[in-house]
Amino acid sequence: MARILDTLFSLEGKTALVTGAGGAIGRVLAKALAESGAKVAIHDFDDERLASSKAFIEEAGVEVLTFKADLTDAKACRSLVDEAHAALGSLDILLNSAGTNRRKPIVEVTPEDFDAIIDVNLRSIYFLSQAAHPHMAAQGGGKIVNISSLSAKHAFNTISVYAASKAGVSQLTKAMAREWVGDNIQVNAIEPGFVKTEFTRPLWDDEYRADWFARFIPTGRLANPDELIGATLLLASPASSYITGQAIVVDGGVLSGATWVKP
Repeated sequence: MARILDTLFSLEGKTALVTGAGGAIGRVLAKALAESGAKVAIHDFDDERLASSKAFIEEAGVEVLTFKADLTDAKACRSLVDEAHAALGSLDILLNSAGTNRRKPIVEVTPEDFDAIIDVNLRSIYFLSQAAHPHMAAQGGGKIVNISSLSAKHAFNTISVYAASKAGVSQLTKAMAREWVGDNIQVNAIEPGFVKTEFTRPLWDDEYRADWFARFIPTGRLANPDELIGATLLLASPASSYITGQAIVVDGGVLSGATWVKP
């Protein structure tokens, strides 16, 4: 007899598209979906990153489809979703993992910087999800999981546009969840804190910031990408059938409060 956990969190027979899967977080989460039984298509903007992630995921003995697209183009977003749907045969899960950043003080941010960040982090999620909606609605439901950020709730220096884009992602998650609840589409977000990747190397590889992280984060360290797997599988699986419009914070306890007495 199947155990309840095997049923609740199984993705057997499901299909998934993961954007930004050339990055450390996207590739790890795509592999987790595949290992849980889903047929997975991955996206990135770069051929080399795509090939590397495909090889990484297929170490698990699964087949992965790859798609290259420029997510700053709304038409390309729609084409990506439609092509992935056609190749997979359905689209049960859309994991919006693509993201970018340019760390600058507010007074140095240019209109080009602003557009580059917003286009990938927020605009693409809007149009990818918009394109996914009719496919999911026609098949009776689906799951959309958006990777937001702790910065949606907690401001930090030099990432004003990034923070604004991620706050937009978290609020957009609620709007989509409310509009599409009647189509049995659950839309949720994950708000990671500081995750140790090449993308964040300029932060954790700096001696001052490394010391700051150790003091600021209650767990005393950055997260590893695989520590986002649990939240992702929850939100992508039948286990979250009554969860929608939510943002799960995975931050090592940062938002739990602060220590104000001497240890």
